[in-house]
Amino acid sequence: MHAMRTCTLIGCVAVAAGARPGARPLRRSPVSMNIFSSLFGARSYGGEAVMGDESIMAPKAHGTSATPVQQNLKWSCDRQVADRICNFNRHFAEYAGYWESTTFIEEASKAGGELTFYDSNTGKPLFVAPRGRTLEQFVKESRSHGWPSFRDNEVVWENVRVLPDGETVSVDGTHLGHDLPDGKGNRYCINLVCIAGSPQKA
Repeated sequence: MHAMRTCTLIGCVAVAAGARPGARPLRRSPVSMNIFSSLFGARSYGGEAVMGDESIMAPKAHGTSATPVQQNLKWSCDRQVADRICNFNRHFAEYAGYWESTTFIEEASKAGGELTFYDSNTGKPLFVAPRGRTLEQFVKESRSHGWPSFRDNEVVWENVRVLPDGETVSVDGTHLGHDLPDGKGNRYCINLVCIAGSPQKA
């Protein structure tokens, strides 16, 4: 079995080529990650990125989070996959294109305008998109990378942090994805299952 394209520069995430929805991701190569860490570790990201540190991801009651993911995630996202990626993972991702196998595009098209994406664990708002672009532009960029891709102005910085290696997390310890800057600035490559929650109840 060979690996499909990854969401990082050197192999932060490896998933089985042709993997079916919910398939277990492959473990990344320690050698590749040692190279990645030595080249990109302890980085400071420009733009609006708000940096965090490893203490955010310290063990808690449910992996790196205090609670498991919510029941009945939006867009028919798989709860078991979401819980594994959000709470018991630092380096895996849903397979490339998973987000397109959900009802996300259909529901976002019907809703129109900006959508708020909530933490699948806590229900806190994490991203608001598309902002400063159309839904079609958001989908096109996300499709070209394989995962929903957000920009600085679409991040709710009160609840999101970027760790020195680019891992993007919630302030409550939910693994979200990675910051992979490109020519346009920071690009947050995010797992849809991690941002498919419903808002917190007052």
